[in-house]
Amino acid sequence: MSEYYNQLSKDELISILRRRESQRKYGLVWERDEIEHEKALNDDFVVLEHQPTLSVGEEPWENLLIEGENFDALRYLRMTHKGRIKVIFIDPPYNTGNKDFIYNDNYVDKDDQFKHSKWLEFMYRRLTLARELLREDGVIFVNIGEEEYANLSLLMEQIFPGKKVGTFVWKRRIGASDEAGYNVSVDHEYVLCYANPEFSFAGSEKDLTKYSNPDGDERGPWMSADLTKAHTRIQRPNTYYPIQNPSNEIWYPCSPNNVWRFSSESRLRPGQRIRTKTMEQLIAEKKILFNEDDRWVIYDSIEELKEAIRNGTAPEVLSEDLPDLDFFVGKKIGYGRPRYKRHLSEMRRTMKPISTMLATATEKIPTDHETQYLKSGLTTEGTKLLRQIMGSRCFEYPKPLSLIKNLIAQSTSPDTEDIILDFFAGSGTTGHAVLSLNNEDDGNRKFILVSSTEQTEDEPDKNICRDVTQVRLRRVIEGYEYRANRRINKVEGLEGGFAYLICKRIDSESVQLEIRHEQVWLALLMIHNLPLSMYDHQADCQIIKTDNKAISYVSNITEDVIASIIEASRGRTMVVYSWQPGILRQRILSSNVTIEKIPEYLIERYGGQ
Repeated sequence: MSEYYNQLSKDELISILRRRESQRKYGLVWERDEIEHEKALNDDFVVLEHQPTLSVGEEPWENLLIEGENFDALRYLRMTHKGRIKVIFIDPPYNTGNKDFIYNDNYVDKDDQFKHSKWLEFMYRRLTLARELLREDGVIFVNIGEEEYANLSLLMEQIFPGKKVGTFVWKRRIGASDEAGYNVSVDHEYVLCYANPEFSFAGSEKDLTKYSNPDGDERGPWMSADLTKAHTRIQRPNTYYPIQNPSNEIWYPCSPNNVWRFSSESRLRPGQRIRTKTMEQLIAEKKILFNEDDRWVIYDSIEELKEAIRNGTAPEVLSEDLPDLDFFVGKKIGYGRPRYKRHLSEMRRTMKPISTMLATATEKIPTDHETQYLKSGLTTEGTKLLRQIMGSRCFEYPKPLSLIKNLIAQSTSPDTEDIILDFFAGSGTTGHAVLSLNNEDDGNRKFILVSSTEQTEDEPDKNICRDVTQVRLRRVIEGYEYRANRRINKVEGLEGGFAYLICKRIDSESVQLEIRHEQVWLALLMIHNLPLSMYDHQADCQIIKTDNKAISYVSNITEDVIASIIEASRGRTMVVYSWQPGILRQRILSSNVTIEKIPEYLIERYGGQ
């Protein structure tokens, strides 16, 4: 630490102190000046190169697998996909110190004095970019373990203030492991969930079979519901009072341990407002269910009433210590309990909310539970499945497919082309989950996965994206076989495909000279939310037409190109991208054609956000 400050000038030290004085004192703080900022933070421009031999399926491709540093990929996606991602699901390094976290091309070990600060800086850079990609109904899930859970929670609050949905807890293993020596086994992990205002989980259908309309109530189907709540008369004295059936004058005492759900007009202060109707209003509206054939009793004196309480013949909610016992002397006291007539139309949601406590795959959950429990397998599920697909254990601790699949299913719709992004794709479980879901419900979800090579000086040839992520997704799509119990098991392939892309950096001052036509075309297709197709090097312009719009990229202006653009723009709005827009503007005068200059258009989108 002192060596760092020794190399700074007086002015630099004063600048650091002033900046720190102006910073907020409450919240998460980490040493940003004392650590080397990422080498990725250069003044450069990122492009993607298509690798046809590593892509799977026929063009056009809806899904993307991007090889490269995810900071670069996120900067690129901000240019092409800002505000269009429905779900972000990531499983970042847990920063255990066991070679799971690479910072500036080197692993961060457990003794590094800036271990947590490096991790926070690493995550901050990526999450701030990811935030810009989410739709107004978008959601982000971040997996984490105990090592950085507290830090990540504070960081997420800083980046997504006020947008926390909840923290899912899932059991990752069965069996003891006292790795820290405290005689405690940490068997769970967390999934932090933050979302934009328009997001909501799907939930599950509530059981509506209990609703019927046997009395022909014009308000529609109803069910008999409990009229009490779990509070005592001491806790809620204002909702402890007797009620009367107006048709037969039977009084019903309130249970001292479970008072009524609704207030009485007799207990309200002058001018007091309440959010619900009073008990008197509900009785008048016939919302309180009385059994007209209820058994009842009258006690002529307090002594007679107390004697009945002692011998157990009085209504069971009565006891000698009740402050209002005298009220019931000489009155008809009912033995039954009134109920509430809950109409189906009162139900704000017909879907159960999901619980943040995930159930294990074998756990049995009652069907009448008020919340829906999503199920997730253990880490052994992920490891076993990956070994079956790949033939070996080629990736440590892959997440169970069921965990990601169930959360994505709750966050997306099969009827819309929701995009799911994972920029810590690892073994590709998120892509597998999307393909599997689409296969089950005939959905149209798309995935964008970003996976790094994880190469270091010691392992220069390592490439997780090419050798693990790509291979897994390819085998899942094409089908695969595995041996179990001395038998060969065949798994049918899932429908789908993906384009394999590689991140490349171009010096910002050299974009005009170095960017290639196919790289421009790739970016334009993404910006216009079109599936990726191969660039035709033999053509002077690329044109894609839909029913009401078209786009074109012009690499060489000819009379045929101008004629093609004019023809394609008939009855459509059209955007034309060209290195020489002035010439096209002179020749194409149609009001429904917009002409943009390349590469300036891309540079502005890339750096101006």
